[in-house]
Amino acid sequence: MKNPLLAPELRELIAGGDTGVLKDFCSSTHPAGVAEFLSALEPDEIRQVLSLLDAEPAAEIFHHLDEGMQTETVERLRRSELARIVTHMAPDDRVDLLKRIPEDKQHVLLQALAVAEREDVRRLASYEEGTVGSIMTTEYATLPPSVTVAQAIERLRVAAPDKETIYYAYVVDEARKLLGFVSLKDLILAPPHRRVEDLMHPDVISAGVQDDQESAALLISKYDLLALPVVNGSGALVGIVTHDDATDVLMQENTEDMEKLMAIGGSHEAAAYLRTPAWSHFRNRAGWLVGLAVLGLVSGAIVQSFANLLVQFAILATFMPMLADTGGNTGSQSATLIVRALALGDVRPRDVLRVLAKEFAVSGLLALTLALFCFGRVWLFARGADVTGGLSVARVGFGVALALGLQVVTSTLIGALLPLGAARLRIDPAVVASPALTTIVDITGLLIFFTTAKVVLGI
Repeated sequence: MKNPLLAPELRELIAGGDTGVLKDFCSSTHPAGVAEFLSALEPDEIRQVLSLLDAEPAAEIFHHLDEGMQTETVERLRRSELARIVTHMAPDDRVDLLKRIPEDKQHVLLQALAVAEREDVRRLASYEEGTVGSIMTTEYATLPPSVTVAQAIERLRVAAPDKETIYYAYVVDEARKLLGFVSLKDLILAPPHRRVEDLMHPDVISAGVQDDQESAALLISKYDLLALPVVNGSGALVGIVTHDDATDVLMQENTEDMEKLMAIGGSHEAAAYLRTPAWSHFRNRAGWLVGLAVLGLVSGAIVQSFANLLVQFAILATFMPMLADTGGNTGSQSATLIVRALALGDVRPRDVLRVLAKEFAVSGLLALTLALFCFGRVWLFARGADVTGGLSVARVGFGVALALGLQVVTSTLIGALLPLGAARLRIDPAVVASPALTTIVDITGLLIFFTTAKVVLGI
């Protein structure tokens, strides 16, 4: 997020070479706040500010810049400046940066690290994007089960400066197999002579290195964890996912689901609207819209086939917009609830019958309510006007109300079935939940409307 309020003042300080005030500003403000203000500047100006600071605060401020601004700033950094910053970044942040920057800068980044750190970054970068391994960090604290509480606290005191968190210390054996964990609170409150194996919690909530990153984030949210241990296929501890990374993942996934629900393709990066070129926005949005427009021709064909009915009963045309809107709205409500339930693990594709039973009950009540409203609308609109083709107002109202009620029920069930079917086929439910739903509901709604009208009106 950009905050332009201080941009003119910061530019004046940079142009005037007032390094003292700039340093005071950066040291007296939280790194996230500094990054927010710097985001309103040009990448070259950001580079000048970061070059004035010590390596650790510069890396912290750089970490809080959004991804696009990080990439643009890296392209302006000198070799020594980039090396100074990446040395003090967390391993998972280094990996994320490595994947985004040009190849020549990747070489500089890797060369700036010690051999062990370099191999660590390469190992983390090898995990597939979207997996737990791609977001975990290797800066975690471990303890052997045999040490005493006093020895454990001393180990954590020495290790603390280089670890992401020491509130959780993970107990591992010689093969690094995860045995349990102890919290810092457990250690502080325990007698110094007690052993860690007597204090540790053996039932550890963990994630697999190849699991989906969203599942790990949901575990952290569900159990209120500060960090989640990550194990490989052998049960050995290979990293942790921290709560701040989980928050980033959930925000990214929510952004992705929201955009997919609105038929927007391409990448789904939060806070990237203004930095995305107009042509990219066009490519992301045009595909679905053109495809759905072509499919929408079916709706036009249906209306055309019932043109004589509309000529004979002009009142029917006045209710077509309400029918389409109501069907789309009820279907979208159902689809949104099911997509959310699937994302949270509350519902699975195998629960299809239970979901349909519940949605059928809900849609029945909605259909009755809206059908009564619709009948009243026909009665008030048509009474005293010659728009019913010689039939009674009550008969026409019943036909329209029945069609609307059937549309509500079918739209609700379609809205539930589409995401469940997509999940069964291992397709992202958000992709089909809204884009395809509107067009399908329009087609089924028109068929229901005109067929019901013909049957009820006896044409």
